[in-house]
Amino acid sequence: MGRIKVLDERLANMIAAGEVVERPASVVKELVENAIDAQATKIEIHVEEGGLQTIRIVDNGLGMDRDDCTAAFERHATSKIRTSRDLFQIKSLGFRGEALASIASVSRVELVSSESSSQVGTRVLIEGGQIQQIADVATVKGTTITVADLFYNTPARLKYMKSIATEIGHISDFVNRLILTHPDIAFTLTHNGKNILQTSGDGKLLHVMAAIYGVQAAKMLLPISGETLDFRWSGFLSKTELTRANRSYLTTLVNGRYIRSYSLANAILRGYHTLLPVGRYPITAIQIEMDPILVDVNVHPAKLEARFSKEDELVAALEKSVQSTLRAGLKIVQPLQAERLHKATVKTAQVTQPQFDLTMNKQQAAYLPPADAMQSMSSTLPVAIPAPSVHSRSFSDGQAIRPEERIASADSPRLREWLVKETVPENVHHVRQAEVSASGQTATVERDIKPSEDIVAPPPEVSPAVPELAPVGQVHGTYIVAQNEQGMYLIDQHAAQERIFYEFFMRKLESESVSSQLMLFPHTVECTVAESEKLHKKLDVLRSLGLDIEWFGNRTFIVRAHPQWFPEGSEADLIEELIQFVLEAGEQEQADIRRMREKAAILMSCKASIKANRYLTQLEMEALLAQLRETTSPFTCPHGRPIIIHFTTYDLEKMFKRVM
Repeated sequence: MGRIKVLDERLANMIAAGEVVERPASVVKELVENAIDAQATKIEIHVEEGGLQTIRIVDNGLGMDRDDCTAAFERHATSKIRTSRDLFQIKSLGFRGEALASIASVSRVELVSSESSSQVGTRVLIEGGQIQQIADVATVKGTTITVADLFYNTPARLKYMKSIATEIGHISDFVNRLILTHPDIAFTLTHNGKNILQTSGDGKLLHVMAAIYGVQAAKMLLPISGETLDFRWSGFLSKTELTRANRSYLTTLVNGRYIRSYSLANAILRGYHTLLPVGRYPITAIQIEMDPILVDVNVHPAKLEARFSKEDELVAALEKSVQSTLRAGLKIVQPLQAERLHKATVKTAQVTQPQFDLTMNKQQAAYLPPADAMQSMSSTLPVAIPAPSVHSRSFSDGQAIRPEERIASADSPRLREWLVKETVPENVHHVRQAEVSASGQTATVERDIKPSEDIVAPPPEVSPAVPELAPVGQVHGTYIVAQNEQGMYLIDQHAAQERIFYEFFMRKLESESVSSQLMLFPHTVECTVAESEKLHKKLDVLRSLGLDIEWFGNRTFIVRAHPQWFPEGSEADLIEELIQFVLEAGEQEQADIRRMREKAAILMSCKASIKANRYLTQLEMEALLAQLRETTSPFTCPHGRPIIIHFTTYDLEKMFKRVM
């Protein structure tokens, strides 16, 4: 007789359970998905002892008759597909017909179901995959299935189950995904009789996310939506202030199914690029709809992964949508936002501090100093930084700085000479000042002196994301303290200049021709044998970054030129850093030149920026803030750390108990 035998049905189901039923959470997932496919609008999930003792799922779906109740536990029995053509357009969550058979083979199962409340229902008892009893029972429309003593007949699997807290954590995570997928279904999750999670089923995704992550987190979410010819998506993204320590809060839902997709998750994270600190991740829930023929969900035993026919198109569109949504929703960090939620109920005290219109028009901009007058500011600011208007105001004492005071405070003779020569006459200003009348009421007095007739009014310009600020000092040579009529601002000077340099370097690196500057003394680089072999293959990448590099013999390379906009005094360090960076980059990153350039820009901006404990002059602070306002994203540095923190006047008064 031959040695190959056909396994009996019970043993085959137990083996299949090793793939389908990994832990109690797998049972919950399969049973709840069946309830969703049965068009249930209300699903209750009751768990005891982390699911190892009892799992009970109650739904108000279509229900089953007696024949279906017994056939459902047969292997490969399903109502979801009929022919092989159905596999190419799967719309249901379950379709293989393995789940119930596998679950029943490693537990004790009770099924109670009825197609109508007016009809007699069916009760089926199964133990270890064998039907023990089939009987009639009075029940309401829907299905109730109870799984008890999971893995009772497979002690090896039971031995390696984790703690109850761990198992209920996995169950809660799976239920959260299912709730996000179907906000129109009312879910209830209990553990040992205690209510853990409950949703109303009103169809609003934001309400579901509030139930899962909390109301305060839901208030920090941004809506996202978009579509292409083949895909349509909608959902919510967390603002950059709301982050978590791992990727598990990234949820992608495809045609009503939770999918773990590395490419989609990376597309979302690339959309957050330079807006989040290293090691921090956002909270997202994005529902993606597409033709079922474009996605294959039959590639994973638990149906947690999928393949897409037009994945590159979807990834690019999703990344761009995330970027545009975040750019529109970015704001300056306000640490006291929780208290400010009650601002509507508290009347803010009147502020009598003088207010000035700080907008610089073209006439004022014409009086900016020449470039050589600013060379004395700092050798650490290699990019040409526009000087502030000589009539920018200081709010330290509520009075304007007189021209003669500004001239006396200038650091260089060249700058003092220019200030004396080019002092702007007072008739180009529009001053709006709040004054207190004798009766104690605040009145606004406007003094508008019209400019000369030969001066043409400038066209309206788009307001920068950061308002114009007047610096008043520094804290520990690291943080700039500034203010305007909206309150007080703290600016991280290193992060601010990192953002300025990053955008400057990116513009230079992405230009069609990277102009290089010959070095008086070429820079030599010595490598190990392994590094030399790698560098030979990546010389073109370095040349695309503006380095004129070539092999010099043995394990030595020589750099004869570098981009002319390299910060003065940091050329050698940046060359070494760029070479080391390219050596450590993977092959996939090497192929993506733009990502390489972006990472190089981040590296160079960090190296070139002013560091902590560097005290700046008043002009340096004003110039730094002026240039920060011109960046496209002045809220975070390239590493995702915040640049500006805003304390409103109300926040300050609240902290000092001036308002209650």
